Amino acid sequence: MSTATAHLEPARAREATSGPRASAILRALMRQRLRRDRWQLIIWLLSIAALAAFSAASVQQTYASAAGRDQLIRLAIADPTILVLRGLPQGSTLPALIFFEIFTFLALLAGLMNTFLAVRHSRAEEESGRAELVASTPAGRLLPTVATVIYAVVVDVMLAILTALGFISTGLPVGGSFVAGAAVGGAGLAFFGVGLLLAQIMSTSRGANGYASAVVLAAYLLRGIGDAMGTPFGDGTHLRAAWPSWLSPIGWGEQTAAYTADSWLPILLQVGFAAVLVVGVFSLQAARDSGAGLVPERAGRPTASGTLSGTVGLAWRLQRPVVIGWTVGGALGGLLAGALGSAINSQLASDPNLAGIREAMRRIGAGGSGPLTELFISAILSIVGVLAAACAVQSVIRLRQEEQSGTAEVLLATPVSRVRWMFSYVGVGIVAVLAVLLAAAITAGLSAVAAGEDSSMIGHAFAAATAQAPVALVYLGVLTLLFVLLPSWTVPVGWAALGLGAFVGIFGGLIRLPEWIRHLSPFADAPVVVGDVDWTGGYWMLGITIAALAAAAALIRRRDFAIG
Repeated sequence: MSTATAHLEPARAREATSGPRASAILRALMRQRLRRDRWQLIIWLLSIAALAAFSAASVQQTYASAAGRDQLIRLAIADPTILVLRGLPQGSTLPALIFFEIFTFLALLAGLMNTFLAVRHSRAEEESGRAELVASTPAGRLLPTVATVIYAVVVDVMLAILTALGFISTGLPVGGSFVAGAAVGGAGLAFFGVGLLLAQIMSTSRGANGYASAVVLAAYLLRGIGDAMGTPFGDGTHLRAAWPSWLSPIGWGEQTAAYTADSWLPILLQVGFAAVLVVGVFSLQAARDSGAGLVPERAGRPTASGTLSGTVGLAWRLQRPVVIGWTVGGALGGLLAGALGSAINSQLASDPNLAGIREAMRRIGAGGSGPLTELFISAILSIVGVLAAACAVQSVIRLRQEEQSGTAEVLLATPVSRVRWMFSYVGVGIVAVLAVLLAAAITAGLSAVAAGEDSSMIGHAFAAATAQAPVALVYLGVLTLLFVLLPSWTVPVGWAALGLGAFVGIFGGLIRLPEWIRHLSPFADAPVVVGDVDWTGGYWMLGITIAALAAAAALIRRRDFAIG
């Protein structure tokens, strides 16, 4: 920002934030955001609300008896894996069980939605140059951020209301449903603050989105660790979370104990956390230059390396940090699977709940019957499969980002063909999927052997990881075809399909969703590698992937580029 512009900024901000003119500008900015996001918002909001309603209905149908609910909660408290994946038990009543089953996943989706929204209307606006154009008007630099904050509050209030209505539609108590909905909306608002802050810190929307998504996933993991370390109390169906849960906005939402205690205080904590971050954002924005981040981009080499002489090298360079991050996550997941699988097998060898835990692991994984350690490794590696699929989704999203920013058009002005450009990113996506699963297989097998398991467990770990490859690849292929047909839908549909698919396919077995609904998700059709091995689902998914990529290659030649 020039010195003259810096002197004019306070006057412009005062002019824009006073009287009816400021109100008119705010309304215009809000309408512009809503117009840009309307279809993405419809997908996100209705998907989250429908997931809440459908999960509640499924739990009601499956666990109508008090004895069955009590058994399930005690099983969850006995198995830390279920606690990591599900939530914090607060009794065995039907509403409390529903909140335990679904809340953390709804909060995770709300967090991802809000971080994308925050970065889209802040850092991405600066990258495209639109923010500088708006700043040259009486709106100034700060009013668009004010509009974004108000916009996010409205979106999260809508999310809270729709989620509550989803629960109410299944007959759950109205008061508890609004507490549960407010906890989901509060978590979303807290993560909106995180995304907005990272948009000030990072110099690119890609970096801001990557770090914001990592914070959301880390919050989910911290909450899971705190729940797994929790202490039972009362009649044994209640759990008091350990300290790591208090480091996570998702963990704060659990403390509302919707349908039992119905406490609103944790929601105030979520909102207060968001408010503190937003105040910090305004302070940072007033101090930094437009377009700059607090973490400057690293200076590149004077000349490009040899690997950047082709499209594959460029695609790899752009996605390398993301691939490394997901691969480290896969390695940590495999380490958890191998070490904890053996420990749980030893501790529960004589436990009367062993059969129930075995059944739970079978439902989380791809099915089959066999030793508990194998079932546990398969179940955890199905979660790692979600990481691999996320890596595939991000490869296609990167395609869309390159097209949207206009850099792809510059590249394609050279002799590079569209098909070659597209398949460079698809190829990196395939490599990324295999890297995540390979890292998980190696660490799972070695950690299981180190914990005292037979060396054959290494082979099972590799088989369980390989079973997740077709799932991740079908996401890569189908989303690439969607990118060609409906490019503006790539980002929202990609993340929504992954989130809903993971929940329905992996966790739907725990709440006994109808089989036809479960099999709408690729995760439900992952090959079975425990007991009677069946690779049929994998072959079908590989066939769908090949067909989708072939169709994408044929169709991308015929459409115009969608820039902006």
